[in-house]
Amino acid sequence: MVVIETEIPDVKVLHPRVFGDARGFFFESFSQRDFRKLTGVDVDFVQDNHSKSQRGVLRGLHYQIQQPQGKLVRVTHGEVFDVALDLRRSSATFGRWVSQILSAENRVQLWIPPGFAHGFLTLSEAAELLYKSTDYYAPEHERTIRWNDPGLAIDWPTAGLDLQLSEKDENGTAYAAADTFD
Repeated sequence: MVVIETEIPDVKVLHPRVFGDARGFFFESFSQRDFRKLTGVDVDFVQDNHSKSQRGVLRGLHYQIQQPQGKLVRVTHGEVFDVALDLRRSSATFGRWVSQILSAENRVQLWIPPGFAHGFLTLSEAAELLYKSTDYYAPEHERTIRWNDPGLAIDWPTAGLDLQLSEKDENGTAYAAADTFD
């Protein structure tokens, strides 16, 4: 596995070693030992999630103000534009975001630590995401920041897409009014 830092050093891009031939491929999608060694992050994942979305579905920006979740995200089918937004007031990168194209073809994974909001836009006809979480889903603590908040200026690649958002995502909180982390 090769680990690459993003413009927000705590968010990591992971490129697995893929072994393939005419029969198909194999790769180790997660090894706690290697993850710890290569990222310097020691985590325990407690929940795996699997979502499927159609082209143009935008989910996010989601986070939990209590029981914050670190996420290791990958796409097993299709392609998404994935975003991580730093909500840690004590961080030098507070309020900044990074993005990464994740796809079944590139097999890239994104490590998003606790204290970040997360969202994605489905670019292919459909996409399936698998992500490991460091804490359990707690709907009573879930928060949503408006995906298109002008203060964030996230450069979503929406051209040519018929956007589909849930009511929760359509009516997210303005970034300036959002709950953040110390």
